Amino acid sequence: MANNEESRTLPTELGEVRIAEEVVSIIAGLAATEIEGVASMSGGIGGGIAEVLGRRNLAKGIKVEVGTEEAKIDIFIIVKYGARIPDVAWDIQEGIKKTVENMTGLRVSYVNVHVQGVHFPQKEDEVEEVPAESGKAEESKE
Repeated sequence: MANNEESRTLPTELGEVRIAEEVVSIIAGLAATEIEGVASMSGGIGGGIAEVLGRRNLAKGIKVEVGTEEAKIDIFIIVKYGARIPDVAWDIQEGIKKTVENMTGLRVSYVNVHVQGVHFPQKEDEVEEVPAESGKAEESKE
């Protein structure tokens, strides 16, 4: 396993500690979930379906390159409607940089934020339209 491709090796008196790229991705994803204005992660340029943030999807939409002393991070997000995109991007960059550096000891050389879309919330009072043939105007609770 090459140090600059999949993990970072830290020599210690007792042996080596390896930090995998997936671990850095999960840390970055966790930091992104704490930022107000982030609706979800996007699969990136190739993945068209946005993934809602959750424990299983913390590494989705994050590309990481780990070197011997530094990490480079690209994150693909969907922002919430009404959020100021430059502020959200800045908060993501600062949050991920601080969290990854504190937890791994790696120096984060950059965090590129790729805004892939805007999430529009659905209004709770909207009623789904039902075709006239069904005889129902809206669903009723029984």
